[in-house]
Amino acid sequence: MKKLIVGIIILSLLFTGGCIEKQALENRAGEELKTKEYEVTMKRDLLCLMMAYPQDITGVEVGKDSLVYVVMKSGKRIVYDDKKTKSFDGKLNNADLQDMLEQLYPLTDIQTLMDENNDPGRARVYGLLKEVYGGTKEQIEKNLKSVFAGGKNVVFNKNNGASTALAGAMKEIAALAQRKPSIYPFVYPVNGTYNYRVIAGTNQLSPHAFGTAIDLKRDNRDYWKWVSREEGQKRLDMYPREVVKIFENHGFVWGGKWSHFDILHYEYRPELILKAKYFSEPPNLQNPWYDGVDYTDDRIKGYIEVIERVLK
Repeated sequence: MKKLIVGIIILSLLFTGGCIEKQALENRAGEELKTKEYEVTMKRDLLCLMMAYPQDITGVEVGKDSLVYVVMKSGKRIVYDDKKTKSFDGKLNNADLQDMLEQLYPLTDIQTLMDENNDPGRARVYGLLKEVYGGTKEQIEKNLKSVFAGGKNVVFNKNNGASTALAGAMKEIAALAQRKPSIYPFVYPVNGTYNYRVIAGTNQLSPHAFGTAIDLKRDNRDYWKWVSREEGQKRLDMYPREVVKIFENHGFVWGGKWSHFDILHYEYRPELILKAKYFSEPPNLQNPWYDGVDYTDDRIKGYIEVIERVLK
C-alpha cells in the first residue's frame, strides 16, 4: 500500500509538472504572437504616416533608447510608442503615434453612436501637427489659404494638401446639394474653420487652431456636451451620409464617428483614412505585413523598404 501511495504521488507530480510546462509553453507562444502582431501593426502605422505626410516625414529610426521614431524634415524625431501605460484620458492628453492610430476609424457607415471612449481621431500628436502645419499662431496663419465653401470664403491650412482636400470636398458637396437640396440644412452656412483656440475644458489646441478642421452648419444636438446620447442618436439618424462619404474620400474623419460625438465637425486626418482603407483587418502573419497596399507603386515601395531596413 505504501509503495502504491508513493507511486501515485510520483505520477501526480509528473502530471502536474507536465501541465505547468505545457502552460508555460502556451504562455510563451502567446507572448511571441502578441509581439509579432505588435511589430506588424507598428510597421503598418509607420507606412500610413509616411504615405499621409510625404513632404514632412523623411524616415524612420531606432533611437539609443531602443524606441522607434519617425524623422521629420526639420530633423525632429517623434516617438512611435513611448511604452507608457496610459488611461483613456492619458492618451488624449499625451498621445504618442501609436496611441493616435490605435483606434481604427470605421469607413463603413455606423447606425448607432460609437461605444464608450471609442473616439478614433481625438488622440492627436501635437508635435506632428506643429511640424506639418505650423508651430506658432504666426506660422500657422502664414500657411492659411482661402477656400470657397458654401457661398463664402473660409481659410484652411495649405500644407500637406489640406486646403486642396477641403476645396475638393466642398465642390462635390455643392454639386450634391444641387441634385439633393435636402442636404442644405446640414451643411450651410458653414460654421467655421480656422480659430486659434484650445479645446473647451482643456489646455490643448483645437485642430481648428491649425486650420485643419471645418464645422458645418450647427445644430444644438451635434455635440456630446450639449445634449444627451439619446438626442445625439436622433441627430445621427437623420444626418446625410453622402456628405460624410465625400469628406472621407478627401482624407477627413467625421466627429459623428466618435463616442464623444461632434457631428458638425470634420478634420483632415489622412493617416487615419489610409489605415482604415488598407489595414482595417487584424494582421495575417502568413502574409507580408504590407499586404493590401499597392506594392507596385514606387513611392509606397520605397517607404516599405525604408521601414524594412530599419526594423529588420
